[in-house]
Amino acid sequence: MLDTSSVKLSNKFTVMRLCFAPFFLLMYYIPIWSGSEMLARLSAFAMVPLLAVFELTDFFDGYFARKNNDVSDFGKLFDPFADIMLNLTVFICTMTSFDRISGGYMPVIIFVLILYRELSMNFLRMIASKQGVAIGARKGGKFKTVFYITSGFYVLLIESAIRLGFGFGEYMSVLHTVATVMFCICLALSYISFFDYLRNFSSYLKKDL
Repeated sequence: MLDTSSVKLSNKFTVMRLCFAPFFLLMYYIPIWSGSEMLARLSAFAMVPLLAVFELTDFFDGYFARKNNDVSDFGKLFDPFADIMLNLTVFICTMTSFDRISGGYMPVIIFVLILYRELSMNFLRMIASKQGVAIGARKGGKFKTVFYITSGFYVLLIESAIRLGFGFGEYMSVLHTVATVMFCICLALSYISFFDYLRNFSSYLKKDL
């Protein structure tokens, strides 16, 4: 068990975000697995507000790390790890909908390519960490994360409306198209930022080749 009494305040917020990921996954999928309209409505009221609260912990962990001078190499690795765990969890959810007719929002191929990018980025961080360097978030990575979050909220708003019984009719295909475009942009931004990281930190890879 993790002794939270010895954990820095900034890292506690990161732990909260990390622990929320599997909870969110279950909250999203249990109504789908059970086919329960009551659970679907309850999840519709909870998904977006809860995700907003836990995304805010990303701001709070950075704020308190700077305020309490708790910025550390561990935090630089732990924070982006928690971010991607939560964002990938949301992306997994967007591949399925309570409305089985309209189907999911994110194409599987886009998710797989984003997953490859994130695993590769994690590998790069591990190699750099082995050599005593913690790769912090760069502007491209931060912008990518903001677009991840924006796209996730967009889909969850649509999904919440569906679970509450609101029908979009002929506009549903348009909403799905917008979601696909947003996820394509997420994919492009993820690889643009990854190549930026490679360009700046490839020297650490070369040392181990």
